[in-house]
Amino acid sequence: MKKHHKWIIGGASTTVLVYIIVSAILLNGVIIKQQLDHTGVLREINNIKTSQTETQSKLGELTENLIETQKSIDFLDESLNLKLKQIKASTSEDFSGIIENSLESVVTVRTDIGQGTGFIITNKGFIVTNAHVLSGGRELYVLDYEQNKHPTDLIGYNLTFDLALLKISGNYHFLEIGDSDDIQIGEKVIAIGNPLGLQFSVSEGIVSAVNREGTNGIDAYIQTDAALNPGNSGGPLINKEGKVIGINNFKIGGGDNLGFALESNYIREVINQISQKEYKIDLIE
Repeated sequence: MKKHHKWIIGGASTTVLVYIIVSAILLNGVIIKQQLDHTGVLREINNIKTSQTETQSKLGELTENLIETQKSIDFLDESLNLKLKQIKASTSEDFSGIIENSLESVVTVRTDIGQGTGFIITNKGFIVTNAHVLSGGRELYVLDYEQNKHPTDLIGYNLTFDLALLKISGNYHFLEIGDSDDIQIGEKVIAIGNPLGLQFSVSEGIVSAVNREGTNGIDAYIQTDAALNPGNSGGPLINKEGKVIGINNFKIGGGDNLGFALESNYIREVINQISQKEYKIDLIE
């Protein structure tokens, strides 16, 4: 072969080789670019997924916060309504707001030989009454404000302070036990009970004295001029805040407006002693 023919063939081969190399480089560049683009797309997808997860998590947190906020608002509304009723009772001539809240937590306690009053102290149906209301009875049941009859268990009693703890099934509104150390002579109170069989009667009066001596010889009684009659025994003595400051216990025979109620701090102590013995818990805070 002649020399210039070899040169032409060699030049053509070189050109083809260069073309192949350039093509390979360009193709590799395209592949690398596609891989980079693919990696970028995957990264963006992961970022989007992460963002979606974070968004869903934040939405979940926001939903929980909204639910808690609504609960707080509902609680505040309920508390505000109660406070408004308490204010109404304390600033007006009557206790209508307090009575409305309290009546459904008062019960009639009946045996086969008599009856008295009691009041619910927890939402689980625990009831406080006077022990003498149950004296001599062989049957025991409770009537609530709606006149529903409830089988009733006697949990325990204390004869020294004339207190008994009862239990009925169900969930109920209850009365809060106040601090009898805060009682002021002259403050207004109401007594709720079943005097002479007249169920859920309300009488109003004032605190005439505190730390009066009872039939047990203990200075543990509130003197009040709120009318108390047979059937009031075991009922609550309630202050203008709607709290129980005493349990109506007895009156001096022949004396007008001389009623006595065991102070609430003694109620708390004795009932918690009974509940600790039976349930290992304090029922009243």
